[in-house]
This record gives sequence, structure tokens and C-alpha cells, in this order.
Amino acid sequence: MSELMPNLSEYVDVGGPAQSLLVLDGVEKRFPIKGKLFSREKKFVHAVNGVSFSVKKGETLGVVGESGCGKSTLAKLIASLLTPDRGSLIFDGQGIDELRGISLKNLRKNLQMVFQDSYASLNPRLTILETIAYGPQVHGMSKEDAGALGRQLLSRVGLEPNQYAACYPKELSGGQRQRVNIARSLAFNPRLMILDEAVAALDKSVQAQVLNLLQDLKAERDLTYIFISHDLQVVHYISDRVMVMYLGEVVEFGPVDQIFEKTAHPYTKALFSATPSLDPDKRTEKPPLQGDLPSPIDLPEGCHFRDRCPHAWEACAVKPSLMRLVDSGDHWVACHLYHDKCPEGAGHP
Repeated sequence: MSELMPNLSEYVDVGGPAQSLLVLDGVEKRFPIKGKLFSREKKFVHAVNGVSFSVKKGETLGVVGESGCGKSTLAKLIASLLTPDRGSLIFDGQGIDELRGISLKNLRKNLQMVFQDSYASLNPRLTILETIAYGPQVHGMSKEDAGALGRQLLSRVGLEPNQYAACYPKELSGGQRQRVNIARSLAFNPRLMILDEAVAALDKSVQAQVLNLLQDLKAERDLTYIFISHDLQVVHYISDRVMVMYLGEVVEFGPVDQIFEKTAHPYTKALFSATPSLDPDKRTEKPPLQGDLPSPIDLPEGCHFRDRCPHAWEACAVKPSLMRLVDSGDHWVACHLYHDKCPEGAGHP
């Protein structure tokens, strides 16, 4: 039988160079919705359902999945912008807890987030230099030192301080604003950066420039990235490992080359087959998936993907699928098709 994924919280190796910088174990998040008047039944949107994974120091973890799969909610849970309903988060061997672990103040110095909308992320009333220097000043740095740091970081992200320091966000292009957001994040000298669709709003040439900048900064500062994107080509380029999400759950996880070359989960195969191709002989002629996406309010029993899966069998309707090791190395998949008792054989399709 395939090896099942262990309880990650038991495998936190504190202090070692190969230590997991971030560990999530059974994290869940639900959002209540308003019901009918006088109705006693409470309903919830199940945004994140029992997610467990780890991020190694110095790696880039790519997170992919269609819209509504819980990627951005997961990012906000990691950044403590939302509080999980259940499960644990461990950052560098410490629980994210004001009383018994790392404080939120220290967490947010070590963990920064870059959002998709570069303009909405910036204060329109502050100059670019004031934007970058504001955070360090709040944490006790003098105005002069914070200003000098801001100018240094502007130069590092490719923006000439003498030209851009006094500009306001509306005077910059989307790519320039995203460079400012990256510089602002670096002002805290973080160890982990969450990039939530950070290059999605940029054209391809600017995307390439920002991605190369991120790669250079990662090597210089020994950064760790969680890179959330719907662009599979970008994820393939920048990631070391990839995590695929569907309806708030992790369905596949592993090294980037194995995920792209030896795709295991039927949903991942459908997701990848939907990528547009410039080759006329490789263009998709029919939808890779049939059926509608289940409601995140009323999730089906068993595997949540079973009604859309062409390979579903009886076990898929009975119980949720567990993460199993399906290949050499660190390639995991949550699918009943990789159970030894699958009628089409373990490892199908």
C-alpha cells in the first residue's frame, strides 16, 4: 500500500539548515453566510479544509488552482490576516501564538506579503520613499535611517531614488508600483514572502523583469517564497515544489518537475490541459472537465472531485481521499485511484 502522509507537526526539526520554515497541520477556515429569516440552520463557506504542508527554508513553493479554490484565503491565514478555525501553524519551530509562541509583531517582521493589485496596496497620499520608510519607523528606526534604507531598497529593485523617491503611486506604472511593494516588504528583512498573484496584472515583458528580480533577491537574501498564481508557466519557471488546490483542499504536492511531467491527480491533469497552446496540433478541442463545480457551502461526501472525475469508482463516494506517496522523492496525491484496491490497479490512471 502507498505510504500515507505523516502528521507534519511531529516532524518539525528546529534549528537545522534543512528545517521547514513553515508548517501547517490540519488548517481549516469557514465563513458564515446569512440564512433565511428565522432560520436556525447555520451555513458556512468552506474556504480551507484541513490543509497540511510544509515549506522548506530557501525554497519557492508554487500554489495553483482555479479561482475559488482557497489560495488567497490560505495566504491570509499564513500571514495571520485571518484566524484559522482549526489546525496549527508553526513558523521556524514556534507556534503562531502571542502567549506561547512567536508574537504577531515578530511574525509580520519575518513574513511579508505582496498582493496582486499594486495600486490598492499603496497609500496614495504617501510618496514612494515615505511608503517604504513608514514600516521601519513604526518599529523604532529613526526617520533619517529609514529614509536611507528606503533609498537603498529603491535602487535595489531598479528604481533610481533621485527620480522616483518623491513620486506618488499614481505617477508610476503597474510594474514600477509592484517593485515598490517588493521594496517595502524587504524593508523588514523578512525570511518568508507570500506573493499572491504578484505578477498577474503585468504584461509579459514586465512579468519577466519582476520574476528575475525576485530570483535575484531570493539568492542574495536567502529568502523563502510562497508563490500563488494561476499562470502555470510562471509557476513552472519560479518554483521548486508545487501544491495544487481544489475546493479548499490539497490534491497534489511535490517537486515541480514531477508535478509537470508525471501529473498524478485527474484534476491536476485537467488543470494543465486547459493551458492554451500556440501549437495548432496541441490545442484543446473539448473541455477538460465535465459537470459543475460543487458548492463550497454544501460539499459532497467522499472525494469532492468525484462528480467531475472520469475515473471515479465506488470508494470515491464513501470517504475522503488521503495524501499518498505515489512516486520516488516527495510526490504526494490525494486520490483513491492510487489505493491498492482500486479496480483499475494502483497508480491508475
